[in-house]
Amino acid sequence: MNAATLFGLCGAALVGIGLYGLITNPEPLRKILAFNLLGGGVFLLFGVIARRAAVAGLGGDPVPQAMVITAIVVAFAATAMAIALVQRLGDETGRASISSDSSGTGDGEEKS
Repeated sequence: MNAATLFGLCGAALVGIGLYGLITNPEPLRKILAFNLLGGGVFLLFGVIARRAAVAGLGGDPVPQAMVITAIVVAFAATAMAIALVQRLGDETGRASISSDSSGTGDGEEKS
């Protein structure tokens, strides 16, 4: 097993864990974290695909590397904005969840 295969498998595992987290977690913050895991897996897979040309003896293409760096910056900004929106949701509604229960915090505990 070479490094590209190992990185590809790790990227696929991150994508799978991220998708599982998006599907199973109802809390918005956990969904944001799962989405970041999914994005990290996609970035890793894209980097592996871009690096395969360099392993074959050809020069590595800098365009996919630049795209991954740009995507990381955009993902960071989107994560910051999503966390700010979740915080604002909690301030406005008094609940930390989007679910339809009216218990106060969305996880069964009363907000003090």
